[in-house]
Amino acid sequence: MSGGRAPGPVRVVVAGLGDTGVLSAVELLRRRPALQVTGVSPTTGLVSGQELGLRLTRPQEWSRDYRTPYAAFRRLERAAVVHGRLVGLDAAARSVSVEEAEQAGGARRDLGYDVLVVATGVANGFWRSDAVRDDAEVARALRADHERLAAARSVLVVGGGAAAVSAAGNIAETWPGRSVRLAFPGERALPQHHGRTWAHVRGRLEAAGVRLLAGHRAVLPDPAGLERLGTGPVRFSTGQPPVEADVVLWAVGRVRPHTGWLPPALLDDGGFVRVDPQLRVPGCEGVFAIGDVAASDPLRSSARNFGHRLLAGNVLAHLDGRPLADLLVPGRRWGSVLGPQRDGMRVYGPTGRGARVPRWALDRVLQPWVVRRAIYGGVRRGDGPADLSGGSGA
Repeated sequence: MSGGRAPGPVRVVVAGLGDTGVLSAVELLRRRPALQVTGVSPTTGLVSGQELGLRLTRPQEWSRDYRTPYAAFRRLERAAVVHGRLVGLDAAARSVSVEEAEQAGGARRDLGYDVLVVATGVANGFWRSDAVRDDAEVARALRADHERLAAARSVLVVGGGAAAVSAAGNIAETWPGRSVRLAFPGERALPQHHGRTWAHVRGRLEAAGVRLLAGHRAVLPDPAGLERLGTGPVRFSTGQPPVEADVVLWAVGRVRPHTGWLPPALLDDGGFVRVDPQLRVPGCEGVFAIGDVAASDPLRSSARNFGHRLLAGNVLAHLDGRPLADLLVPGRRWGSVLGPQRDGMRVYGPTGRGARVPRWALDRVLQPWVVRRAIYGGVRRGDGPADLSGGSGA
């Protein structure tokens, strides 16, 4: 590690404890338990950005696997977690500033670091937010979104990516007989996936009763309107008549990176954090970025494809003065699209060929052994999130 520093434990600050931030912190502590890791998060636990369809239609089941208090992660026992909002970076002093949540005291504090990992993520809809909330507020929002969809007679999902497709498919499967439409601007949805993937998913959508509106480019509302469930009518710039709906779900990929606390010199024109192939931030010693906030490649590959393992290895190589490894960028998106279903989950590879994971394997093998034990290093299930009492069941 270049430059001098005071003796003592190496201080690592992980800015953002979403999916990628938690994985990065866990992997760093797995490889080097002596690190002094501090995470900063606007929430009191992991609120995953994954599986939007499951989140909306079966929020209790989604919470079981995708919403976890930080205290439940065994490998985070040695880490400190600050609940609050990041407000600044002083790269010269190697310090980040945080405004603590009111529940945590509301003070402003500075956290010094030897290595900073920026993993603050992005907003691309109401389900990925950097608002400061506690677990009760998260639970209320989950319940309200679910109940609004449960009461709707017609739903229009706008967007062609995996989040939009997942939402439309799961809504139609959960509430048969509802009018569910999916509007997207191109000839097909899932443009970043292989054509075979879209062909198979399209068949599942149509079998569930989703009406596909290809070639429909919606006229977008103001930015605030994109970050909540709306109502119709939705108008289209491609000439089709407006579409009415009780609920409109915007999933159009208008991504807003959570980087307002960072100096503009570290950001590209879109507000994403500039990184080199080793996920280092150029010109900022000891700073790395990972996940959807990092301008690594158009697919934001470090947010998946085990990017946290590369990040952890490169942070330790940086500290030890060893060569760093490059991020390997796949040509296409891959993975699950519709997420866990009642009969299991289908995972699609880069070539578009899928393999089905049976439901029993999801519940008894994948989640408890692969995800919670192998990837996260152990999760205490007794420390789960609060029950979504009052929500209507699916």
